[in-house]
Amino acid sequence: EKGSHKNQQYFQEVVDSPELKALVRELNLAAAALARQACDEAEAADGKPRLVAGSIGPMPVTCSLSPDVNDPGFRAVNFRQLRQAYRDQALALLEGGVDMLLVETIFDTLNAKAALFAIEEIFEEQPESSVPVMVSVTLTDKAGRTLSGQTIEAFWNSIRHVRPFSVGINCALGPDLMRPFAEELSGLADCHMSIYANAGLPNPLSPTGYDLLPADMARFMKEYADQGLLNIVGGCCGTTPEHIGAIAAAVEGMPPRVPAPQTPALRLSGYEAYNHTREKNTLFVGERCNVAGSPKFARLIREGNYEEAVSIARQQVENGALVLDFCFDDGLIDGPQAMRHFLNLMASEPEIARVPVMIDSSKWEVLQAGLEVTQGKSVVNSISLKEGEAEFLRRAAEIHRFGASAVVMLFDERGQADTFERKAEVAERAYKLLTDNGFPPEDIIFDPNVLAVATGIAEHDGYAKAFIDATRWIKEHLPHAKVSGGVSNLSFAFRGNNTVREAMHSAFLYHAIRAGMDMGIVNPQLLQVYSDIEPALLERVEDVVLCRRADAAERLIDYAQHLRTDTAAEGAAHEEAWRTRPLPERIEYALLRGVTDHIETDTLEAYRELGDPMQVIDRLLMRAMARVGELFGQGKMFLPQVVKSARVMKRAVGVLTPYIEQNAAGRKSAGKVIVATVKGDVHDIGKNIVAVVMACNGYEIRDLGVMVEAQRIVDEAAAWG
Repeated sequence: EKGSHKNQQYFQEVVDSPELKALVRELNLAAAALARQACDEAEAADGKPRLVAGSIGPMPVTCSLSPDVNDPGFRAVNFRQLRQAYRDQALALLEGGVDMLLVETIFDTLNAKAALFAIEEIFEEQPESSVPVMVSVTLTDKAGRTLSGQTIEAFWNSIRHVRPFSVGINCALGPDLMRPFAEELSGLADCHMSIYANAGLPNPLSPTGYDLLPADMARFMKEYADQGLLNIVGGCCGTTPEHIGAIAAAVEGMPPRVPAPQTPALRLSGYEAYNHTREKNTLFVGERCNVAGSPKFARLIREGNYEEAVSIARQQVENGALVLDFCFDDGLIDGPQAMRHFLNLMASEPEIARVPVMIDSSKWEVLQAGLEVTQGKSVVNSISLKEGEAEFLRRAAEIHRFGASAVVMLFDERGQADTFERKAEVAERAYKLLTDNGFPPEDIIFDPNVLAVATGIAEHDGYAKAFIDATRWIKEHLPHAKVSGGVSNLSFAFRGNNTVREAMHSAFLYHAIRAGMDMGIVNPQLLQVYSDIEPALLERVEDVVLCRRADAAERLIDYAQHLRTDTAAEGAAHEEAWRTRPLPERIEYALLRGVTDHIETDTLEAYRELGDPMQVIDRLLMRAMARVGELFGQGKMFLPQVVKSARVMKRAVGVLTPYIEQNAAGRKSAGKVIVATVKGDVHDIGKNIVAVVMACNGYEIRDLGVMVEAQRIVDEAAAWG
């Protein structure tokens, strides 16, 4: 209304136009000019400074979801198209004189990443145009997820690399429903915080079309300010000038929120966040979706059978993988196309897409293809110095612009670092180059090269020890950097002999983890419980891994040949041997090794002997699980193995459940207990065990599942109590 007649006439022509795409520049220039004019007039009237934020919305398309329910791998738009469109808009807004850019109402984080990528590019090309960047997400339901499926913490992990001036929530929910998510984001973000909510829910009977009046919004926003949640506040759908005035008056003079510093950590995300710290033991990356490491996966991809290939990813998540590695480097496969299509398909599977991905390739164009379809914070595997510093830094900068972490292989222009001294030299050089150029140290993951040992070549004998020594050195000298390794490479010389390979992997992991190894790319099926490795085999394996004697390779090779005499017969004999043990030992064996074949039969036999299902749980099952916990704490069992143990426990309890319920019938309840894992915890192993034990002791149990909001737990307790 304050614009000139010429401007009003121009906008009417734009509105009447059937095609607006060609007018992006003109629209945004004119919008910035009108906003600047209005701000200047208001500032002249009362002397208070006014700033113009260039609003960059979410677009009416999504890069993470298919618009066709029959084709989940299809996308109506791609990252590069969005990036260019956002670039055009941002350039026009900056030319129009905005004071900041506001990427807002984000319902798809991949769309937002395209916008932020374009903005970062512009700032690098034109440093003089740099302005603060504000980011604001919209949550589409009471579960606190975006339309594309991410939780609030997963979203923050995906975009925090841009170090925004502020992050916040707007639209969709009113201030009452938005509060728990605002509280969560405020605790995560080490930048300023913005909230501009809708005026409650839509209500056609209200004068504004929404439930909340100006006084209601003012009251809610004052409560937010009292809690220390606000730096920037406003209103979205349904708010009027009266709403904004009431909010401004309510918060005037109140102290702003002080952002809390965050401890450096490897913060990844899929649909859900995963923050890795040393306290979480070692992060295992599922390796079976790799055409180089899995013949079955390679065959399925070559045949175009992506649906069955996706089931391999699902199986790995079920077996405890917290990150999934995807590699399509094969001469018969179009790597970029396969990476895009597979990750797009996987995005439609919430139980798989909740975990972060590792995009694995030796080809830069394949890595780019993966980054362009991943809305979460992923890991790129890998970059190195073998093509020189300039290319290394260029690729690192682009990876950072996508918001990913990077695996840095210890190669340089001279080749692969194979000795401890060379590994330390290359790691130190790469770390300095990256951190000096703004790459966060907590997003650097060194791979000191797990190379095959006991190959019969003397020069290879020290490779495993060199990895372990380099790991220890990196953790001591390069702050916050992580260490990863592809474990299966170690036992390449013993392909076909899984007994030796499993022992080598478990022994290597035991020592590498103690040295500080953070991540392992491994097939969980090829891991043995360290303390159960046959002593003669363990001695020979550790001689090789730790390079303890000159003839270590020969001794292990001789032993391995002895083991190969008749593996099928040996396996059958071993099966028969453990089945002849006393019942408690059989149950413990099954739980420690994740063997489900006989657990129901053995559990029922124990019930017949003891006569009480609770006695079976207390005296046999819980003692075995206590042993599992002890070995896990010592680093002699790994998370994928613990997950398998929990499945065995679940089967055993399942067969006892009818007898537990029968004993409980007619008995007075000992009380009511609600169990759940809280926000951020997707693992329900301990929860299930607690629920079983308490149910056996007469408590009524209501299991709410995993990743449950605190408010829902409170509401359920109030309603049930």
